[in-house]
Amino acid sequence: MARSKSSQAWLNRHVNDPYVHRAGAAGYRSRSAFKLLEIDAKDRLLARGQRVVDLGAAPGGWSQVAAAKVGERGRVVAIDLLAMAPIDGVTSLCADFSAPAGLAALESALGGTPVDVVLSDMAPNLSGIPAVDQARAGELCGLALDFAVAHLAPDGALLVKAFQGDGFPALLARMRRVFARVASRKPAASRSESSEMYLLARRR
Repeated sequence: MARSKSSQAWLNRHVNDPYVHRAGAAGYRSRSAFKLLEIDAKDRLLARGQRVVDLGAAPGGWSQVAAAKVGERGRVVAIDLLAMAPIDGVTSLCADFSAPAGLAALESALGGTPVDVVLSDMAPNLSGIPAVDQARAGELCGLALDFAVAHLAPDGALLVKAFQGDGFPALLARMRRVFARVASRKPAASRSESSEMYLLARRR
């Protein structure tokens, strides 16, 4: 079957993407690992001994980075609807954290302890309809925020991917009501044409 022009363009961009090549050379499962690495280098988000939850973790690039940063004394729990190949130092759950059963499994894995960092690089399956995609992305951000509010330690942090558009100001305002500090980040590994933006919130 012949590829569409859009899929062929995506493939060409992917093949020629320097971050894709760097990810392969470094053993990361996704180019998005470099987004987290850059944000962490700037903001010192991850540290030895922390408890980290990675929401929507598959294929595991962010979990790999987090596990290396927190070390053996830390704990990383990753959850996604898709099954994920094992990662050293990461407890992986195949479940929906927004559903009661998935949330219970995640809370059980955490053992009732507060979380130092919540990560969310989640994005919806895109329909190509901007209003629909923006609404879906906003819903995922809201779910990550709800989880963070319920499970973060008082001095904990939330890093969540958002998309600039109609719902972005409302999301930003909501996060600022919940956290003492909220900063926006656009790492170099984030494609310039993408509307994605990372919001880093600290001190619930």
